[in-house]
Parts: sequence; structure tokens; C-alpha cells
Amino acid sequence: MSFAVSVQREGAVGLARLDDGEGANALVPALLEALAGEVAALDTDPSARCIVIAGTDRAFATGGGALNDELSLRLWDGLAACRTPTIAAVSGYALDRGLELALLCDMVVASETAELGLPEITVGLSPGGGATQRLARDLGRRRAMELVLTGRRIEASEAARLGLVNQVAGKRDWLERALALADLVARRPPGAVGLAKRSILAAAERHLTDGLAEEQRLHAKAVDGEEHAAAMRTLAERSRAKDGD
Repeated sequence: MSFAVSVQREGAVGLARLDDGEGANALVPALLEALAGEVAALDTDPSARCIVIAGTDRAFATGGGALNDELSLRLWDGLAACRTPTIAAVSGYALDRGLELALLCDMVVASETAELGLPEITVGLSPGGGATQRLARDLGRRRAMELVLTGRRIEASEAARLGLVNQVAGKRDWLERALALADLVARRPPGAVGLAKRSILAAAERHLTDGLAEEQRLHAKAVDGEEHAAAMRTLAERSRAKDGD
């Protein structure tokens, strides 16, 4: 399996594209490490004034397992700490860790084909990549409760109504729209942009560290729980039955 993250420059905009060659862009450690490395390189380049993270037409990104090892947690925290403004360009699936990656970004442009969701609850897990904390801050407690506790997927239009997505684009111009928004940000005074981003995050994320620590503790408990083990056994049995058809 190839864990490719290609990087292109469009003037002062850096574009990091995920493509695992399998069509799902599952954020397994190898793909996560590649993405974090490319974003970190762009973040330290003063000529890169906005970063767009995108996947393929079929998938932005999907689940990649628990963030329960030191390397994965460090890479995830590194993405969250990016000082350069970031835009998630979402087409197709943004599920589980994929949606949590979009939540790490400062803005989201989604194709009309996008499907966003946190299905962890359906396999006996609670989210572990920041979704419970960031959704509650972004959308409010009740909307966050509904999305997390049901695990249902939502379309881009609903995500925009909820305030989860900034812009909804057509299925052929979603990336172009994201790059246009990034170019607009990149043409603003970079010093002021950096200060403004820090100020907004300070208002939105006060005490976030404590909330994230609690989320990780509860997520780890769910990973070791019988509900998750039972769900995994059921999925394995279904897979074996399907292979036998």
C-alpha cells in the first residue's frame, strides 16, 4: 500500500493531498506521519501563507484506528498546532478520524458529494481525536451530542447549515473553491493573519487541553471495553461469511 501525500504550491498557498492508493485515505500511522511531515514543512516556510489539506474525489480521509500510541498522538498534536491558516478541502467521505482532521483545520470547503460523520459509537467507541471537544465548541453541546451519540452521516448541505462547513461547492470545483479561499487569506498581511488566528483560537479553545485529556482517557477505556471487542468480532464474522459466499 502506498501512503502518498503530494505537495504542490500555488503561489503562497501550499496544497497537501492524501491518496493512499486504496480509495479510503484511512489515517493509519504511516499516512498520518507523511501528512504531518508535509504540513510541518509548509508551516515553517514563510512563503507559504495558507495550507489546503485535501484528499481525492472519493475520500477526504477516514478512520485509521485509535490514537493510542505516543507517535500518533504527537503527530496529531503537531497538526493541531499548525500556525499557518489551514483549510480542509473535503470531497466524498470524511468519517471518523477523517472528520476529526477536518475539525483540526481552520476552515472547511466541502463538495456537494461529501459525507461527514463520526461512526465510532456504532462499534462501541467514543471519538478520540478531539471531536467531542471541538464539535461542542463549534456547534454547541446538543448538536454535538446528536452527531456523536447517533453516529449518523450528514451531507455537505446539512453540515453547512450547522456551521461545520464554510462553503459547499460543486463536485467538479470543490478543490478550486478551497484554493481560491486560501489565496484570499494568503493575500492578507501575514503578521496580522497569524495574530488573528491565535486570538480566535484562544477564545475557542480555552481549557481545551483539559477536555482533550479527558476524552483520551475515556476513549482508551472504550478501546479496551467489551462492547468494542464484541463489535469487532461481529464485523470479523460478517467478513468471513462474505468471503465464503
